[in-house]
Amino acid sequence: MLSAGLPQGTVPKLERPGPLRERVYEALLELITTRALSPGQHLVESELAGHLGVSRQPVREALQRLNTEGWVDLRPAQGAFVHEPTEEEADQLLSVRTLLEAEAARLAAAHSGRPGIEALEELCSKGERAVAADDVDLAVATNAAFHAKVMELAGNVVLSELAGQVDRRVRWYYTPVARQRGTQSWIEHRELIAAIASRDEQRATEIMRAHTEHTRQTYHRREKA
Repeated sequence: MLSAGLPQGTVPKLERPGPLRERVYEALLELITTRALSPGQHLVESELAGHLGVSRQPVREALQRLNTEGWVDLRPAQGAFVHEPTEEEADQLLSVRTLLEAEAARLAAAHSGRPGIEALEELCSKGERAVAADDVDLAVATNAAFHAKVMELAGNVVLSELAGQVDRRVRWYYTPVARQRGTQSWIEHRELIAAIASRDEQRATEIMRAHTEHTRQTYHRREKA
């Protein structure tokens, strides 16, 4: 086990082929995003290498890249630690997310057909089942898939690319509040689907803006709790 603990079964298998450094980077990023490696946790190269079945070199390279991207903090004479986001960092990112996703909802309402609506309904049902089963990991993953589908239905490549840049950080912030958001989040998703299905662009925009704002507020309440 890692010195600060890593839940059983959370270490992803590294698929081959592909550049080893890239696979190690993706594996560590996934562990951070899902909070299997929690904010502030000490990351020991040798232990990570042992769990991933690789040498220390690709782990070191991955940690340096994650440091550059703001996921990991490298502290002189102390080592690597999972970054602990500040209130301001979370607020800035979740506010930008609101802008992107509100526009995506508007465009989805303008362009979506029946197949897109059915895909959203299927994801919503899956998310509701995950919440009922108290499966937080599945609820988080399905929530991300739902929002990604709305973005896809928007049909704007530039908007999708921008959203992709913040997607993983959104998951990172959403994971610790997923249980608190629970059923209410999926009620809001149902309301969004109805607005998109009726091609009500203004209503879809308002619902998505309120939905993402609820997540932002819940995150801050959780931090202060």
